Amino acid sequence: MSGAFGAGGTIATGTESSRAQTQAELLGVGTPDLVLALTVRDGGARSAVAAGAGVVARLLADEPAVRTVQSAATGDPWLMSRDGRTGLVTVSLSGSDADRKEAALRLVPKAREAVPGMRVDASGASWATAEIDQQAGADLLRAELWAAPLIMILLLLTYGSWAAAALPLVVAVLAVVCCVPLLGLLAHVSDVSAFAVNAAAAIGFGLSIDFTLFVLARYREEHAKGMPRARALEVALSTSGRCVFCSAAVISSCLVAVATIPVPLLRALALAGVAVTLLAALAALTVLPAALTLLGDRVDGADPLRYLRRAPIGGASRFWRELARRVTARPAAGMGALVILVMMAWPVVGLRLGAIDERALAPTAPAAAAAADVRGRFEAPPERVQVVVLERPDAGLGNYTAAVARLPHVGAMRVVSTSSAGEPGQAERERRPAVVLVAATVGPDTPQGARLVDELRKTPAPGPVLVGGRAAQITDTTDTVRGALPWVALAMGACLLAALTAFTRSAMAPLKALAVAAISLAADLGLIVWIFQYGHGADVLGGFTVTDSLDASLLLFTLAVAFGLSIDYEVFLLGRIREEFDRGLDNQAAVVKSISRTGRLMTSAAAALAISTAAITTSHVTILKLMGAGIASAAILDAILVRGILVPAVMALLGPANWWKPARIGRQRRRGPRTATSETAAG
Repeated sequence: MSGAFGAGGTIATGTESSRAQTQAELLGVGTPDLVLALTVRDGGARSAVAAGAGVVARLLADEPAVRTVQSAATGDPWLMSRDGRTGLVTVSLSGSDADRKEAALRLVPKAREAVPGMRVDASGASWATAEIDQQAGADLLRAELWAAPLIMILLLLTYGSWAAAALPLVVAVLAVVCCVPLLGLLAHVSDVSAFAVNAAAAIGFGLSIDFTLFVLARYREEHAKGMPRARALEVALSTSGRCVFCSAAVISSCLVAVATIPVPLLRALALAGVAVTLLAALAALTVLPAALTLLGDRVDGADPLRYLRRAPIGGASRFWRELARRVTARPAAGMGALVILVMMAWPVVGLRLGAIDERALAPTAPAAAAAADVRGRFEAPPERVQVVVLERPDAGLGNYTAAVARLPHVGAMRVVSTSSAGEPGQAERERRPAVVLVAATVGPDTPQGARLVDELRKTPAPGPVLVGGRAAQITDTTDTVRGALPWVALAMGACLLAALTAFTRSAMAPLKALAVAAISLAADLGLIVWIFQYGHGADVLGGFTVTDSLDASLLLFTLAVAFGLSIDYEVFLLGRIREEFDRGLDNQAAVVKSISRTGRLMTSAAAALAISTAAITTSHVTILKLMGAGIASAAILDAILVRGILVPAVMALLGPANWWKPARIGRQRRRGPRTATSETAAG
């Protein structure tokens, strides 16, 4: 089934740079997908390097997946290192991102066999994608195997029964295992990358445990009150089960909104996230009840830690009750939590978006090391070459190239003649499209690189012009993401308000939840920027290459999941508060009692999710570290600081206004009253 998964490109589709790439490839030029660096092992002459590059170029040219191939054998100075010991073979491949990745995996060994006396180092987008996918799969498997025993210990401490502790893990494994074939089927109609499947599996593992914990906790709480097990299960499903359904709907809606952005990897991540979220909810609402029914009293088997416990399992937490009482008595204390969150969010002002490249791997990884070597030893590394396609150069080509040569950060430039049948006359040559290759002196993901792309597009040209190359691809991708963000945020906010309005039957509580979730998300984003863009604490996470920018796709996916988790905990807490409020408690008493009942549970759920996702930070792939650290910190931050302090403080300040609703909703409520158990949900 894994063969059905693609590569999930990191570059936005339908942009000027993608059109430039397509046009340049048709003309025999283009940004290469695969870069092979050939070095004579014994320090041979320049002619030996060129000869080896020529052999590889001729060999690869016969491959059907190869669209164009250039080599140092043509005498191009850009493809020969300054010391003359290394030559490049650049390959442009055809097909989808998945086809290009598979072709790269075939071509690199073939090239190495063709020149046994030379060292062949591979880099380029397709080869980097292949290495990232392989490393990510191995890292995620190792991380989950490492996390599972720790989560089991945590659950045993929480529930005091081997059976109860094992149930969340069983549900999580089942949800993840079922997700893979489902995504394999989806991959036949959409580009679902192997990396997205691995990432979604890690998220699904944590979400499944979260969903299961809340249903299981309510079931055991009701049974501890003396309720028969069958009835306790009904109450748990009608309360916490309803919360699971609402949470899954909100998280899925957020990811669907993200999937509208035309970046293949981001879309693949979002679709995979939707699939695993729905499967996690389905397993928690079907497999768990069936298991509880079959186990009966055995679910509360012998507690190996019973002599160490100071409080009964499932009871109210004295710590959380006292904290909630103090916060609701002095709501201004919540300002302290708000100040901390705002301070954490401050680094967001310096956020810079970029795109994944080989630097997502460890510096010692083959693709990363090869790309760094090319950047340091060649005058015009392929990643710094801008591809400018002039559709009708006419007689103004000379003036245009002279103007381009005067632009800042232009190191070298040359015009590439394009192929044409026959011997063209002067008029035909002037009508033929021209390709101008512009070598920049700055990296493609730097602000200077983006400005150069903008200047190239603004420079007066003889006819229509298309600017491509790595810098243009990154610029267009980040612009696409920024342009879509307001609409995505609006869609996510609308879905949240609609779901929570129906869930709480209040107009004020959803607005409060949206504001708090936005503050929590900003704090988490600030922490991500501080660590991964600025590089603070990189050594704590095992080290990684700091690129001064964050990949737009992985960052947005991580934030969408973090936002969904924030709403997840909000749903469970609001449901329980609403239940106590409907039973006759005043607003403050309902908040205190609900937090005393759910505080320990939410902390345990957040800890389980944090362990599952924090294990990913041991990966050798930076983008996985980002995802793991971002989601783990969001879970802990939200469950403790936000739900423990900020939310009760805000709810105490609002008082009865928390439950204000328009008159129409109030009339519907009076026409169709329901019991507190059936009409609300609890965590």
